[in-house]
Amino acid sequence: MNPNNPSTKHVSYEDRTELATANSSSTSWAAELWDWAKTIIIAFVVMMLLNLFVFNLSMVKGQSMQPTLVEHDRLFVNKIVYDFGSPSRFDVIVLRDPSEGQEKKDSLVKRIVGLPGDTVEVREHHLYVNGERQTETYTDIEVQDPDFGPITLEADHYFVMGDNRHEGKSKDSRVFGSITSGEIVGKAEFIFWPFSEMKKL
Repeated sequence: MNPNNPSTKHVSYEDRTELATANSSSTSWAAELWDWAKTIIIAFVVMMLLNLFVFNLSMVKGQSMQPTLVEHDRLFVNKIVYDFGSPSRFDVIVLRDPSEGQEKKDSLVKRIVGLPGDTVEVREHHLYVNGERQTETYTDIEVQDPDFGPITLEADHYFVMGDNRHEGKSKDSRVFGSITSGEIVGKAEFIFWPFSEMKKL
């Protein structure tokens, strides 16, 4: 090898060290990026599974639950609570819309007012369950729609109504009938957005 030949390449120890360090840094950066990607993918899969089986985040559409809920409120919906117990009177729930036609929606938000075995009736602008007039602190007006019932609920059937009692403002069990537990998506536990309206239901 001729050291005077300009075409001859000589790599010093320092050059090899810098090259190795650069390759190592590149490999380290790629490994860290891959770790972050795996973390994000795992977190996404976990959230999807939780959303599918444990909870749901829903947005209120329409006016049927005013004044308790207003349009665009975001709800945290517990999807497993009824796996460990039965729905209770006055629970706010999300259910699959059992109605038919062009106005059918994917889901509705309503309040359970009648349980299996109950006799439900709307009479003289008030809700009666088993002959007793109900005190409904969550409404701001008497029932403006026509009288309804009485109707006695079968086993595993629930009667739901919207909190908005202005005439024609709530499509509920007075329109599509009672619902079964299989049509209930979950219990609306609380409003999580907007923060100013955050509260337990």
